[in-house]
Amino acid sequence: MGHRHHNGLKTALLFGVLWAVLLGIGAVIANGRFIWVFAIFGLATTAYSYWNSDKIAIRSMHARPVSEIEQPVMYRIVRELSTEARQPMPRLYVSPTAAPNAFATGRNPRNAAVCCTEGILAILDERELRGVLGHELMHVYNRDILTSSIAAAVAGVITSIAQIALIFGGGTDRERGGNPFAALLTALLAPFAATLIQLAISRTREYDADEDGAKLTGDPLALASALRKLEAGTQARPLPQERDLVDVSHLMIANPFKGGGVGKLFATHPPMADRIARLERMAGDIGGITRY
Repeated sequence: MGHRHHNGLKTALLFGVLWAVLLGIGAVIANGRFIWVFAIFGLATTAYSYWNSDKIAIRSMHARPVSEIEQPVMYRIVRELSTEARQPMPRLYVSPTAAPNAFATGRNPRNAAVCCTEGILAILDERELRGVLGHELMHVYNRDILTSSIAAAVAGVITSIAQIALIFGGGTDRERGGNPFAALLTALLAPFAATLIQLAISRTREYDADEDGAKLTGDPLALASALRKLEAGTQARPLPQERDLVDVSHLMIANPFKGGGVGKLFATHPPMADRIARLERMAGDIGGITRY
């Protein structure tokens, strides 16, 4: 519970900083005259992305619903884990792509969907798949879809405001006591800061889903083994960095794109080595794990 408490506090602090960036850019640009417009726009964007999160992600991956006859193992695992967690059974989808990955989405457990790619179903054994599905279900149960939707929406609003400010030169003038240079500097730096904060929130929630998913399955090493295969598989078969896929990549259990160098700074997921090491430490203390 120590890690979980720490991650929850870290997420709250990151959100505070993200909203501070939004309000700060509103205050600097146009001297704060339209800050309430920015806030309302942010809330509206958040609500839309949250309410439609499942449709957006499923469509981006060209996934289709599957029956229990088509995917009996997937159904059995998810039904067992949902029952163990005392939660409703989500809808199950399969995406026709060889890139190995999985994600869960939906605004709450009653409107959740879990999707596996054909690639992940081909490379994982049943124990490893159980570890992955436990991780994905915990994203839903922890309301991480809401968390990520808010973070993405606020970061998107900050970027939009900054772009408008650059086009119109900061929206301020010296006669009104404004500082055009400060406004333009804010417009340039705010999107960068917002992106880094959004990604930090995403990485924090991944650690929680790993830990909570391992508690749900009672088998941290199964997820660790799956993550090793996914690290190799996503590098061998990365997804193209198309806009629709980039927008939903934070939902996936593994970074679906090739990454390295400075790209690690903008990664939506923590390093696989760190995630695996944490799970292995959990396995070493398996007697202290309580199943959900």
